[in-house]
Amino acid sequence: MSTSRPYHRDDLRSQLLDVAAELLEQDGANALSLREVARRAEVSHNAPYRHFASKDELLAALAASGFERLGASRSTDGGLVESGLAYVRFALGHPALFRLMFSGALTGAGADSLASAAELMRGSFGDDTPGDAVLSSWSFVHGLAALLLDGQVPEELRAGRDDETLARDILTVTATALGAG
Repeated sequence: MSTSRPYHRDDLRSQLLDVAAELLEQDGANALSLREVARRAEVSHNAPYRHFASKDELLAALAASGFERLGASRSTDGGLVESGLAYVRFALGHPALFRLMFSGALTGAGADSLASAAELMRGSFGDDTPGDAVLSSWSFVHGLAALLLDGQVPEELRAGRDDETLARDILTVTATALGAG
């Protein structure tokens, strides 16, 4: 009975990204290595290099996949409140990935994907919204997510609310003030 692993796997790249995302959340970007990704994916230590030339390329691909996942999580008909809440939920559910996506240290695919975050906010207002309104709403929602992620909201402002309830309340107040629903 042979215990050898198959040389070829269908969609190995996606499997490697899934394993890397788990490792990222467990140990952070500094501890992530292609060798450890290979070990956890149960492939040879050279297998990831067929898909990613370096750790930086793997991190950029992780960031790009994070932006895709964030985009897929957004409500298309909920306006600023539901889009913002999806953004905050994503940040809280995937803190290391969220930080990687916006780290500013990425080049190539990861950095190019930042435009998709702006598009998420543009969808909350409509395609004819001026860029300043899009940037303003994105800055607000991103800041709210970061404050919650880092535990920086004082209890007196929380008023006993959990993260999601607090985010919904704050987004509702802001959307009402902006007329963005």
